[in-house]
Amino acid sequence: MPSLKDMQGRVAVITGGSDGIGLATARLLAERGAKVAICARNPERLARAMDALQGSGEIEAHPLDVADSAAFTTLIEAIAQRHGRLDMLVNNAYSNSYGAVTSLTLEQWRRDFAVNAEAVFVGTKAAMAIMLAQGRGSIVNIASTNAIRAATSMSSYSASKAALVQFTACAAMEGAPAGVRVNAVVPGMVMTAAVEDYMQHFGDQALRTVQSIPMQRAAQPRELAEAIAFLLSDAASFITGVALPVDGGKSVQLYLPT
Repeated sequence: MPSLKDMQGRVAVITGGSDGIGLATARLLAERGAKVAICARNPERLARAMDALQGSGEIEAHPLDVADSAAFTTLIEAIAQRHGRLDMLVNNAYSNSYGAVTSLTLEQWRRDFAVNAEAVFVGTKAAMAIMLAQGRGSIVNIASTNAIRAATSMSSYSASKAALVQFTACAAMEGAPAGVRVNAVVPGMVMTAAVEDYMQHFGDQALRTVQSIPMQRAAQPRELAEAIAFLLSDAASFITGVALPVDGGKSVQLYLPT
């Protein structure tokens, strides 16, 4: 088991940190001693997140739309300059537009790519420059099972998350010689606020979705946070370029009709 304070003094930036996986990851890293900066678009949600994170450790919040490339780069550089280092980046913010290919708009397609792929590039580029100079660092990008399995009405989300997975592998190759690791976590169904809303409005469909998962349940955000923290930590010091499914077995499941 890792030390409870094995990340003491390290500095982390987490996008999409106001709820769900990002919030759980912020809490866990702070509990383990890291100085954590979270960002998200909605100031009210960020304020609620900070209330929820009270007592967890050293955490700061920044309103930010990661699709604003200049602002995102500036934030990462400012945090690193203020603390004298940047050890960890979690690209967790996401955009998800539902719609068949024939009805999806080009604006929806571009928004999903702006957040799920372009912002990951922008954040990784800024963080890697700092990490390469200091000789170490770890980046975790949050993908989705939709990146590796197809579903209807999910083309822009799935394609942008697939781009994230391949970009992660390419960035890992560039960072590896200098000790900068880049990995991805591939969640399945996670009990975030969005999924809870989905389950309330689409009860039967949601139940069938849960029952189709080999472990017969959705994940809790903390379970994803544990996987993310592992990949960020020294316990994963020889792991880079992987896309780790954390999905209760869903992505490797062989479908057999009943």
